[in-house]
Amino acid sequence: MSGGVLNEAYERFHRTGPEWGEDQLTNHGPMAAEVLVRRGRADHVGGWVAHYLRRLDDLPATTGVITEASWAEALGDGRRIGDWVAYFTGRLAEQPWRQVLATWWPRLLPGVLAGTTHGVIRVGHVVRALLAGAESPATLDELAHGLAFWAARSRGVPQVGDPGGRLSPQAALDLLPRIPEQQGNVAHRLGQLARLDGWQTTVTGLRPAASPDEVPARLADLVTAATLRYLTHGHGQPVLLVHTATAPNAVLHTLPALPRELWTPSLTAIWTTTAAVFSAYAPPEPAPRSSLPGPPSDSDGVADVLERAIAHGDEHVIKFTDTAAEVYTRTGHPDALAAAVRIGTLIAPASA
Repeated sequence: MSGGVLNEAYERFHRTGPEWGEDQLTNHGPMAAEVLVRRGRADHVGGWVAHYLRRLDDLPATTGVITEASWAEALGDGRRIGDWVAYFTGRLAEQPWRQVLATWWPRLLPGVLAGTTHGVIRVGHVVRALLAGAESPATLDELAHGLAFWAARSRGVPQVGDPGGRLSPQAALDLLPRIPEQQGNVAHRLGQLARLDGWQTTVTGLRPAASPDEVPARLADLVTAATLRYLTHGHGQPVLLVHTATAPNAVLHTLPALPRELWTPSLTAIWTTTAAVFSAYAPPEPAPRSSLPGPPSDSDGVADVLERAIAHGDEHVIKFTDTAAEVYTRTGHPDALAAAVRIGTLIAPASA
């Protein structure tokens, strides 16, 4: 991994906050930069970052001090993003990053919907870089920013119990009921889940992991199912439904850095959250197959979709294409690449 390019990108983004604009849109810059570097497109990073920085707001100032005695009362307080960045920067200066992650992962996991899952996704991208050997002051600062965003925007979904059925992720997604009013903000949509017939039985109907050893395969199956379902259902909400694939993929990439006793709870939490987003935003019926694109005809389909994503320029397209390419590499399923093609038609290209 081209550490110098990634470090420079991280340093530029760390002057900015994790959200921007009146609508509090998420800053995807560090995540997309990690994808570009990891995929061997480091030469595109500088220009992409310079363009993306124009939209971002400054990092909010600190308002107080978070301590081991007071962190719980600051959890989920979006006004304290600056305080959380300062807190995690301090922790990572004092302790190994794996130790900080192991301490905070179970504290943050109940609120994994934070920033519509962007908290865990940002953490997953930088952990992937750290596990690849890119440890540096810049990557440790990026982990601090990712954990801080997750903590400041901590939000959970209705809990229904652990999976204990026999459904595959693909079958479970197909059976998930949809909320009756697919409109309004995240809170309004998810507020309908508790009274939604079939929600609890379908979520708990997923086949569980019998041991931590099975968790990586279960997570990989979930990422695959969500990626393939984006091809057929992504038109319901092209941006939000991206996270049904990228959020569990972020957890999958983080597993090697976590104690094994956290693997099964992580699978349960991210599956429940993925199911919630799918029920809240996916349309009841898939798009007609005849209207969907096929995979690229090029002999190197992965390279093709990655080049398309870079040319498109949108951060969601770049991140989803990275996940779809991983799914194709792992499974050989052509619909994974077709999903990467489709997202480029559902989301407008980045403006010049």
